[in-house]
Amino acid sequence: MKIDIWSDIACPWCYIGLTRFDRALAAFEHRDGVEVTLHSFQLDPTLPDAYDGTETQYLAQRKGLPEASVKEMFGHVSAAAASEGLTMDFDTLQVANSRKAHRLLHAAQQADPTGRLAHDLKLGLFRAHFTDGESVSDADVLVRLATEAGLDAGAARTALDDEGFEARVAADVDAARKLGISGVPFFVLHEKYGISGAQPLEVFTQALAQVWDEVHPEPAFKTLTIPGLRQDATGPACGPDGCA
Repeated sequence: MKIDIWSDIACPWCYIGLTRFDRALAAFEHRDGVEVTLHSFQLDPTLPDAYDGTETQYLAQRKGLPEASVKEMFGHVSAAAASEGLTMDFDTLQVANSRKAHRLLHAAQQADPTGRLAHDLKLGLFRAHFTDGESVSDADVLVRLATEAGLDAGAARTALDDEGFEARVAADVDAARKLGISGVPFFVLHEKYGISGAQPLEVFTQALAQVWDEVHPEPAFKTLTIPGLRQDATGPACGPDGCA
């Protein structure tokens, strides 16, 4: 079963949503048969590499909200994150363009087609951005995070300005637009079912089971009701070891 996930590193609900999804998948009995692919999305592609201001100031200006309202929203998000064991520090968060980080994620996907490396790097980027107050547009930070996840340092640095990986980021963004995705995180199960947002763990758990059963249906044998036919017995038949 294939699952595609669109998200942005600068999105706190994407961090929470991926964490909840990971927990559901880890407990899913058929998890080894699930292929997960991470896709790029940018909430604000116009951001400079370094924004001269706080996250509170940035969102207040962008959304036209009082800073007090933005801080109240941060409190709600931080509480949701804490319930998943995540720490989000919006006071030290560095507002930055995530484009280079997305290129790096595509380099990780190319280096490890299983998606494990890209997944580990994505989590590292989330932690750096929301917990550690690091800039996800800083080349040295990005290369360090990539090598910690298992990507070659030279390949990581080259990927930051690689036009080929930039084209893959653009292709992901375009695919999201064609699917009508305007917010993230967004999960697509088996190229057929969409789940929008950081849903509760139970939603992901039930969705995995439901779609898996649809993709891998059990044989639909029906019981015949014929006089004289015993349902607990078999008639004469042949098998690999002979006939009886």
